[in-house]
Amino acid sequence: MQASQKRKRHLNLRQQDTLVAWLLLVPGLIIILAITFQPVLSTLYLSFFDVSSGIKAHQTFVSFVSVAAELVLGIAIAQLITARPFGWRFLRVSLIIPWAVPTIVNGAVWRWIYDANYGALNAALSQLGLIQKYIPWLIDPNRAMNLVILADVWHSVPFIALIIQAAMATLPVELDEAAAVDGATYWDRFWLIRIPLLRPAILVALVIRSVEAFRVFDIVYVITAGGPASGTTTISYQTYLETFSYGNLGRGAALSFLVSAFTLIMAYVYIRFLYRPQDAA
Repeated sequence: MQASQKRKRHLNLRQQDTLVAWLLLVPGLIIILAITFQPVLSTLYLSFFDVSSGIKAHQTFVSFVSVAAELVLGIAIAQLITARPFGWRFLRVSLIIPWAVPTIVNGAVWRWIYDANYGALNAALSQLGLIQKYIPWLIDPNRAMNLVILADVWHSVPFIALIIQAAMATLPVELDEAAAVDGATYWDRFWLIRIPLLRPAILVALVIRSVEAFRVFDIVYVITAGGPASGTTTISYQTYLETFSYGNLGRGAALSFLVSAFTLIMAYVYIRFLYRPQDAA
């Protein structure tokens, strides 16, 4: 009887501690939930209505060419570092510089490089004798988008390269050596051994960069401001324009939820592909 009473008393004490903990947490949770969900619910409400006061604008979506280019270059650079040629330590350290530069600063640098009057690109091409007069690089929509992609690739390739190189450093050397003894060529070992083993790291880098490319804003804002003729307008930049420039609050809310939905889909794909049972086995 005494043991049972002690157990009940102990449970009651635990329940009291839990109650006190919840009483202390609830006010903070209410504030956090109000701050977090109130704007989300308000945005969701606005997304069902045409709350507008401005003009319509053409809407274009971001190109994923940058993601493919970043993946290929990132794998190539990671493979080069893993091979450890002369100066590989300097290369690995220097990779951090473009990636560490804030995106808006990166955009400002590339806007100066592309400048039609005193840009470094025109100056370099002119010094090499490849052009006779300076070219206004950012007046053509297609060319402007390609140049924005180039700036984004320069900034983001180090991120992928560092992820892949870290994964390469953990690969078992025995498999590669055994394949070489069996007569496999370098490319056979690369495609049939390394790439399959690097698949989780590649998927992580690919999904993260795909989501970031879909949400790219600041580099477009600084370099081209979505122009010319909306040729470099991404969905995130269009959301900004609809909401703050054109006053189309409903459209801006709908676009923001579209970005969120795509991000959730990409996260789901990441989980499905990275944590499949056969990978965990």
